[in-house]
Amino acid sequence: MRQNPKLQGIQMTMQAGVLAPYQFLGDDTRNIADIIHADNLTVTQLETTHATIVARMKYFAQSGKKSIGHEVVVDECYRVVAEEHKGSVPCPFADNYQARKSVIHVTNLVLQRSVYYTDLNIHMIEEHQFYEGIGAPYRVDPRDVVEILNVRNNK
Repeated sequence: MRQNPKLQGIQMTMQAGVLAPYQFLGDDTRNIADIIHADNLTVTQLETTHATIVARMKYFAQSGKKSIGHEVVVDECYRVVAEEHKGSVPCPFADNYQARKSVIHVTNLVLQRSVYYTDLNIHMIEEHQFYEGIGAPYRVDPRDVVEILNVRNNK
């Protein structure tokens, strides 16, 4: 998919060391437009929406942040641990959003599978439908998050 010049500039800021010590694209060779398009198709195939995914991610983030650094059991089948670090990281989409440096770990105790994500992940999915590139340390795979967090369609 052809990428517009604005996204090309944003892609340059996603390189390691510009906004964060890691690359938002990981080792993914696709451009941002292609990454977003592929993840949009996945979300559609899963018969859900980015908003529904984000709502579930926020639910667990808020639950975990009630007891930073400590394990919390949510809904009797999820173990959640939220970590917070000093500082913030700006959204690479240049929308003036500063995310707190926090990581939320959620383990589905029934499936024995885990997912982790950041406040910036939540923002980028909600505002830009961007889950990060394959191989990025904070990539949120839509299939994994839907299955592990038991995302249900709210249609």
